[in-house]
Amino acid sequence: MILGRIKGNVVADKKHPCFKGHKILIVQPIDENGNDKGASFLACDNVQAGPGDVVLVQREGNTARQLLGTKDDPFHAVIMGIVDKVSKR
Repeated sequence: MILGRIKGNVVADKKHPCFKGHKILIVQPIDENGNDKGASFLACDNVQAGPGDVVLVQREGNTARQLLGTKDDPFHAVIMGIVDKVSKR
């Protein structure tokens, strides 16, 4: 799992049928200090996240497909939780 911040929503009139009913969000990976880390990517929202939220994302196709669809659906990332606080030891 990776830590990320929601940058915004994706809206599409035409899309693969498996995406019907799923909200797609733009996720910016971040480090434990909240600094950007790498390129942003798209993920299916499974927890009602919104712009500015810090989230936990599973970025592995098999896990995303098991949670959201079937073994043949093109899911690659799913938002698994909204983070309240990050504390470092």
